Amino acid sequence: MRIIKFILALAISCALVYLLNTNQNIGGKPIPALGKFLSPSEGFWQNIEADSVPASGDFHLAGLQGAVSVHYDSDMIPHILADHENDAYFMQGYITAQHRLWHMELQILSAAGRISEIIGPVALEADRLNRRKGLVFGAENGLHELEKNPRAKAMLDSYTAGINAWIGQLDPEDYPIEYKLLNYAPEKWTPLKSILLLKYMSNSLSNYDTDLEQTNLLSMLGREDLDLLFPIKPQDVDPVIPEGTVFDFEPERVDTPTISFPLTQTRNLQPKPNPANGSNNFTVSGQKTMSGNPILANEPDLGLNLPSLWFVLQMQAPGLNVMGASLPGAPGVIIGFNDSIAWGVTNARRDVRDWYQIQFRNEDREEYRYGDQWLKVQRRVEVIKVRGQEDIIDTVLYTHHGPVTYEEGFDQRKGLQGFATRWPGHDPSLEIHSFYQLNRAGSVDDFLAALESYVGPAQNFIFASAKGDIALQISGRFPKKWKDQGRFLMDGSNPEHDWQGYIPYDHSARAINPDQGYLSSANQYPVPSNYPYYSYDPIYEHYRNRRINQVLDSADMFTQLDARKLQNDNLNLMAKDLLPFLLDSLDRTGIEGEAFEIMTVLESWDYIHDPESQGAVYFDLWEDHLNDLIWDEFENPDVPVRRPTAWRTIELLKLDTAKKYFDILSTSQVETANDLIRISFDQMVQAVAKWKENNSRDLIWMNYNNHRVTHLLRQPAFSHEYIDIGGTYSTVNAANGGHGPSWRMVVELGPEVKAWGIYPGGQSGNPGSRWYDNMIERWARGEYMALQFVPRGGLEPASVMASQSYSPETKEN
Repeated sequence: MRIIKFILALAISCALVYLLNTNQNIGGKPIPALGKFLSPSEGFWQNIEADSVPASGDFHLAGLQGAVSVHYDSDMIPHILADHENDAYFMQGYITAQHRLWHMELQILSAAGRISEIIGPVALEADRLNRRKGLVFGAENGLHELEKNPRAKAMLDSYTAGINAWIGQLDPEDYPIEYKLLNYAPEKWTPLKSILLLKYMSNSLSNYDTDLEQTNLLSMLGREDLDLLFPIKPQDVDPVIPEGTVFDFEPERVDTPTISFPLTQTRNLQPKPNPANGSNNFTVSGQKTMSGNPILANEPDLGLNLPSLWFVLQMQAPGLNVMGASLPGAPGVIIGFNDSIAWGVTNARRDVRDWYQIQFRNEDREEYRYGDQWLKVQRRVEVIKVRGQEDIIDTVLYTHHGPVTYEEGFDQRKGLQGFATRWPGHDPSLEIHSFYQLNRAGSVDDFLAALESYVGPAQNFIFASAKGDIALQISGRFPKKWKDQGRFLMDGSNPEHDWQGYIPYDHSARAINPDQGYLSSANQYPVPSNYPYYSYDPIYEHYRNRRINQVLDSADMFTQLDARKLQNDNLNLMAKDLLPFLLDSLDRTGIEGEAFEIMTVLESWDYIHDPESQGAVYFDLWEDHLNDLIWDEFENPDVPVRRPTAWRTIELLKLDTAKKYFDILSTSQVETANDLIRISFDQMVQAVAKWKENNSRDLIWMNYNNHRVTHLLRQPAFSHEYIDIGGTYSTVNAANGGHGPSWRMVVELGPEVKAWGIYPGGQSGNPGSRWYDNMIERWARGEYMALQFVPRGGLEPASVMASQSYSPETKEN
């Protein structure tokens, strides 16, 4: 019996050892080996951090040229002081890797199409798509360009060396917890990875193109109906660059060919960014502020994750004293300020990614038609490592337009055709040098000079200076286009469909010190009516920007507190525009009981999406059901399409100019707009009852919206849900589900720079640290941390906290 028990115990032990040290697959989902994760000596126990701020002090590391110290303030923001410029970037890389290494590496693995290496075949199709986007190809071109710029190269080389200095002194027990959970180890950083990170961000913010969807619509609807449903801009547009701005240049000629678009219908398109993303920035000149100093505010709204997208820091070195939000993996400050200027960005929503139909000569796909020629196809062999399986070989074809993303073998496309994408992100570029110059800029001329080498993503760069200037520059590399070019799939064999070069930088849309005393952007239509170049994007915002301008128009004693209040503003102009019309048009026959109570709430609602609001929930549900009824034609098409925007839907309802689309296809009656309003109201009432039946939480906006910040691995224990915050995609505070303000910053420039900031997360990427998510509640309440910008020579070692000598052998507790 003892022998049997011993053998059984041994078998169980061996099975556990095998299971804990072998990747498993349950229900088609990969389960990592948990042995190392649970190990007392190397596992997650080692990732529990002390609650104290990391120790400040001097650093003595191989690779540093001079004296360097790092001082942490009470919000765990590092202030790097260096005697040499390159040492400042070395320490930025070192400190960022110390707190965000896994975050940095995961982004790069995703951009490079390498996620299958760590989680297996479940990520294979996503990896193939990212490789077919040509992000690494674009990064390689960027690296070649960087080699021509000694200053930018030294900056990135120093940053890279700092990251590798941190990685080089890690033991397995020091690895971030996600490495242990997924059972892999960090790899060496390279300059290419930093450039790839910027290409990855550029792709994310340039991916709103709908050329292929609109080609499907053109084929389905015809040109007349398509123009009716999808006009270029709203009738009452309030552009980023104010009307009346003078453009003092002679525009370059753009030849318009005889246009014939391919009407090929397409399927299986790449996913698009969430349209709920909505950023804003604004700057107010001293003529409208109480202090007489310019104020600048910025709020980039993106998908919200933990670890957080941004890492805040200050860097001082000869010629450099800058503070703000950095991107872990890229040197310098992306959104921030120095002692002379402040700057910020929003997505410019310019269509810079166009699709071309490629006609191959034969099944070998060695050549493609271009005019009366057959051009050679370039082949890039992609070897995709897949955890637990053999490598996958995928060959991506490149034309002069760019990579062929869709072709036979990837999305089941048949025949001798493919779709290639033309995107400035594939071209050589030097964004790293733009931020190098921005971080040191001292005037509006410096600001404009810094952005001359900036290629993408297209951004509205806003500016203010201590000298009193304000400005807004729409930056990026924008192709010169004829009207409608890039709005639909184009003929890759027709040279007349190629881009005709780029708009010269001196012809950029910009405004400096306008008479109105302020400038703002929130992803709306970019240019005034007299701007001479064609500008287009499929999804322009129409409500947040006008709310900001309403407030700034009426301001004459504006303060930094007003700027913070405006960033947290939850008034929904879209609801204010639509709801009175719906209530006036509503057939109230038979509305009683709970339906009557809901209608009463809506009639008294103030259009503000506060966390406790019931009216916000009822309106959102009503609008959703109404949109589904109006655009049922687009509900389940055979090919991907897009719906008309919210602002166009409201225009069509009020003008009653799209009557045939108000008819519900699934009924024998011919419905009118008023019919849809009543039917959708009844559906909303039923949805409210169903929600209450299935949920224990009160039906208020914060519960219905479920604003959340989610761990990048979607681990619930490392995430936050049901955050007590208001807002929606049409409010200035564009918090909506898993999207929202990723960084709020307000800066007042004067003899003394004052700044405030907050983001939904924390400085640490370690879920075992109190600094992982300590800002979320303050962020949700609309609070800010005072950014302790240290003037040059103004920091003594003991002024932040006690110092100590730090070397690679000295590790934090």
